[in-house]
Amino acid sequence: MPTRVHEFAWPDRVVIGTIGLPGNRTFYLQVRAGAQIVSIALEKQQSALLAEKIDEMLDELSTVEGNPFSVPTVTPIELVDNDPIEAPQEQFRTGAMSLGWDPTTAQVVVEAYPLADIDTDDNDDLQVHDDDEPEMMLVRMPVGTARAFAKRTREIVDAGRPICPLCGYPIDADGHTCTLPGA
Repeated sequence: MPTRVHEFAWPDRVVIGTIGLPGNRTFYLQVRAGAQIVSIALEKQQSALLAEKIDEMLDELSTVEGNPFSVPTVTPIELVDNDPIEAPQEQFRTGAMSLGWDPTTAQVVVEAYPLADIDTDDNDDLQVHDDDEPEMMLVRMPVGTARAFAKRTREIVDAGRPICPLCGYPIDADGHTCTLPGA
């Protein structure tokens, strides 16, 4: 069965956003081009790692002699996007992701694949259920947009629950019991 690809070559908007309160947030990668909007769910850690790796890639590219790709070292102010995401219709929950660079268009390339539905049967053999059409998301974004994406993503990730300075675990809104002995 052919894979359905949600492809965005020059998106109008590509952002990470959340729905819910800190400690109970769902993270979404949302991409829009014209009237087409696709939202995929992902984990907070996936979001943070994606932003980190995009920044690392852009930082490395900006050190290329002559910087032929015009990679900004900071987020261009005109590309800052602090608006909330649009009400997401989750296309799929993200499993594997890949990150790449297309020098022919000077774009960062992000691929996201759905989390496989895996069950075990009586023989403990893994069974993958592919009742639905396989799909993936392919996003190509210019370097300035990628830098702005990484900045916003770090801010969204950091806006979660505060961390206990003693034990390092998140502090919930309804209180916190420190896990350190004697605390």
